[in-house]
Amino acid sequence: MPRFKITLEYDGSRFAGWQLQKGEKSIQGECMDACRKVFETDTFEFYGAGRTDAGVHALGQVAHLDVKTSLKPEIIQLRINDQLPHDINILQVERVREPFHARHDAIARSYVYQISTRRNAFGKKHLWWIKDKLDVKRMQQATSLFVGMKNYQSFTNEKAETESKTVEVQHLQVHQQGDLLIVHIVGSHFLWKMVRRVTGVLVELGRGNLDEKQIQSYFNTLHNDPARFTAPPSGLFLEKIYYSEEKVEFTFRTLFAT
Repeated sequence: MPRFKITLEYDGSRFAGWQLQKGEKSIQGECMDACRKVFETDTFEFYGAGRTDAGVHALGQVAHLDVKTSLKPEIIQLRINDQLPHDINILQVERVREPFHARHDAIARSYVYQISTRRNAFGKKHLWWIKDKLDVKRMQQATSLFVGMKNYQSFTNEKAETESKTVEVQHLQVHQQGDLLIVHIVGSHFLWKMVRRVTGVLVELGRGNLDEKQIQSYFNTLHNDPARFTAPPSGLFLEKIYYSEEKVEFTFRTLFAT
């Protein structure tokens, strides 16, 4: 059965997340419904590289599709998009060899989190508006505390899918672009709610409610603080999934700024 690599973008605002869920609208569910209409069969697999939570968006999610078809990739893209709602869009369809697996073959992932320092008429679903004054320089300096192979047990919880809480964060920076703050993080993989909790901790530091020693302690012993500081899903975007043939880049893109 042919296998295709699907790259897609979506606004997660009105969905219960990526994963197929009974009685809920999901990104995967909408894509599978579209595939049923295009290929007129239930015999296919549509598997994503990672699960985004309710309200989280994607600029470059990846999935693989196994389906018996003679359609060319560009026609598959057009036909699936014709069946998808306006807030999900297939960016590219590529024919790949069957050993390719959207999740297991990924070598790194990147996320961006968008924070607005002013009230914004257009970005409520895609930003976290913070009214408090933030010490951005201090936030930027603290990013080094998160980089490397570390135990992120304090940044997730027992519901996380993986038993190991060790994650290699290759890159973390806070960029300021006018009224926007962009948290850009690249890592081997990410635990449930980890990026939102890293962002929340950085914001608390910027507010003056935390110091570097407290953040360092989160990696040494289990703390509940990061859970209390979890950033809302609205500002989070899965930016890119990297595979072995790709060079991991530390540049970033966002919905509002490049």
